[in-house]
Amino acid sequence: MAEHLTIDHVGHRGDGVAFTGGHTVFVPYTLSGETVEAGPVADHPDRRRLLRVESASPERIAPFCRYFAACGGCTIQHWQPDSYAAWKRRIVVDTLGHAGIECPVDDLIDAHGAGRRRITAHARRSGDGEVRVGFAAANSHAIVAIEECPILDPGLHGALDAARALAEVLKPTTKPLDIQVTATDGGLDVDVRGSGPLPTAMIATLSRVAEQHRLARLTRHGELVLMRRPPVIGIGTAQVTLPPGSFLQATTAGEEALAALVAKHCKGAKHIADLFCGVGPFALRLATRAGIAAFDSDSGAVAALQKAATATSGLKPIKAETRDLFRRPLVPQELREYDAVVFDPPRQGAQAQVERLAVSKTPVVVAVSCNAATFARDARILIDGGYRIERVTPVDQFRHTPHVELVARFVHGR
Repeated sequence: MAEHLTIDHVGHRGDGVAFTGGHTVFVPYTLSGETVEAGPVADHPDRRRLLRVESASPERIAPFCRYFAACGGCTIQHWQPDSYAAWKRRIVVDTLGHAGIECPVDDLIDAHGAGRRRITAHARRSGDGEVRVGFAAANSHAIVAIEECPILDPGLHGALDAARALAEVLKPTTKPLDIQVTATDGGLDVDVRGSGPLPTAMIATLSRVAEQHRLARLTRHGELVLMRRPPVIGIGTAQVTLPPGSFLQATTAGEEALAALVAKHCKGAKHIADLFCGVGPFALRLATRAGIAAFDSDSGAVAALQKAATATSGLKPIKAETRDLFRRPLVPQELREYDAVVFDPPRQGAQAQVERLAVSKTPVVVAVSCNAATFARDARILIDGGYRIERVTPVDQFRHTPHVELVARFVHGR
């Protein structure tokens, strides 16, 4: 049964929030102050499906992508930029407030730049035998076939065409293939997950597809199928050959914005630990003026970082080590060696490592996070351990979504 609702505000996940019959409900693609007609969503009593906007907000704008509201990649293309930016900053402010943390929060930095430089396309064969290649639908495992995506970096031109060609060869079943494509200076770097072992004849066919679509490299579950040229990216003055399926910041502008903030907050430090270092987006830049000890559990990323550091002139020493910082965090005795520590963990945060940092006397700690909630938890641990949070800067490299990055500086002592 349809309901007529008034949207109170936009929630932290990007849905409009309304109150009806003493309950809170969430209506996607709506804005504060709008009146809408909405219908129920099966098995989700607190969610509604937008049927019609009866009275639109003056801040509503036309979405620019024809797949918006079908594809689940973007949740917000219908809100004018200034209000959207204020909302995204407010997510950080509110999350910190809920943890009892008060500090200056800067204006949101727009770091979309040229667009996303990596995607994971999904391929699935439907009941009628058609292979669909695209992205997951909103709140669903269904695949929305995508011809083009307007938020991608030009370096990903041809990525979806290549994914479709690979899917036709690999012939996915009802279980989807995951086709990760990264834009590199050498061309598209593709890693396919979900396929079974590849017979020799299929490898030959895939090689022809890779040549046709000018892929730099094709791997399956990280194992090399074909490399036409090395998948290299520039980080500072270094050239890094990416491991298969490597993690990168979503946009080049995002990486640069985060790295600039980290460098600013580490100014004057001579010996820096870079924790959860990945392929070195911070370490390789910081090493122009400080010695670096870099740690990550991904041995391929650590090896790529060390190789790039060794091959790059003009850098201070970088020592990269494979280490699981969740199971074996650096302890206070080890942390004494550094006058600044940078950590950039996955979405779950770095609680085990932060607990050790909190009882150390490291003068400066710089936190980078892609999850405001786990950041607030970790920040609370540092503050309770005697650190003072100076400021937080939110960074938006996931434009049109509720995801927000942030960088914060902590100093030891009150």
